[in-house]
Amino acid sequence: MTLLECPKLMEYGPCGGVRLDGSCEVSPHPCVFLETPTVRWHGGAEPGGAAQQSEGAVRMRGLLSTRQIVVADFPARALDAASIAECASALTGRVDAVLAGDAGTARVQYSPSYRAHLIRSAGLDVWTGLNCRDRNGVAMEGELAGLAHVGVSGVHCVTGDHTLTGSRPDARPVFDLDSTEAAALARASGHLVSVAESPAAPPVARRPSRLLEKQHAGAELCFVNHCGGAAAVAAFVGAARGVGVTMRFIPCVPIVVDRASAELLRSFTTLVLPEGYLDRILAARDPFAQGVASAADLARSLLAIDGVAGVNLSGGAGQGREAWFAEALARISDELELVQ
Repeated sequence: MTLLECPKLMEYGPCGGVRLDGSCEVSPHPCVFLETPTVRWHGGAEPGGAAQQSEGAVRMRGLLSTRQIVVADFPARALDAASIAECASALTGRVDAVLAGDAGTARVQYSPSYRAHLIRSAGLDVWTGLNCRDRNGVAMEGELAGLAHVGVSGVHCVTGDHTLTGSRPDARPVFDLDSTEAAALARASGHLVSVAESPAAPPVARRPSRLLEKQHAGAELCFVNHCGGAAAVAAFVGAARGVGVTMRFIPCVPIVVDRASAELLRSFTTLVLPEGYLDRILAARDPFAQGVASAADLARSLLAIDGVAGVNLSGGAGQGREAWFAEALARISDELELVQ
């Protein structure tokens, strides 16, 4: 395969979907970026704040200058305004913002700007996830304008899962941009921009330099995908600092509060979690209480790492258990005692 044959048409790859054996998430071939040199950002100088900041970006940058934050994944159903209101009610005042990206299990959903509007109307700050799978550059510009008007706290730019991995494999993928190019577009639209990186996904040694290119494109924060415990996150932060990355980090904390979810996650051979994390939940008499305690303990150890700006309480709920899971997220945040 050549660079042009990346199923996601990425230029600044690899994505976070590379399997641990180096294979592509939607192809039997190895990821095309395993042997390809890191592509340097060529979109111009690193942004210096010339674009007018959105109201939400100003608010979140102000908060980040005072303390560490808690961002919770938003578990509401994709096309259900009542579910959005119910989950927002559980989380308002108990987390600093919710990360509301496109649902992993439902491809047809509210647009990012409308979903953000519904969440903001419920009194909760939003960090919107924006992917390149279903939208070309023009459509993304329109969403970014809408998100600025809504006043989202940040825009989390990801390339996105391929359509072959979701509920609508019949849909044609777009991938007009990738996450690095989307970060530049979001920054130019006045947003506080975050990106993701997967330290445990091959090619591991090149992940820090890839993050540097995202910083050059305009990203200010990195959500660190699951890669083990605090030691693994600290090692990645150190490696990123070593190549010149100055942005701050928000590590993801896996939220598992029931036995069924723990059993399911243990079957995922590509998921890298802290050693014994799922075993403790499976062995507990009260998996919910143990899950809350384990997540809070891990979050505290991550917050102690130099360069960490906050944590992302990361996970999802089964159908019909969205509000229950939102309450679990809120309780973990309560344990951390950061939100004022």
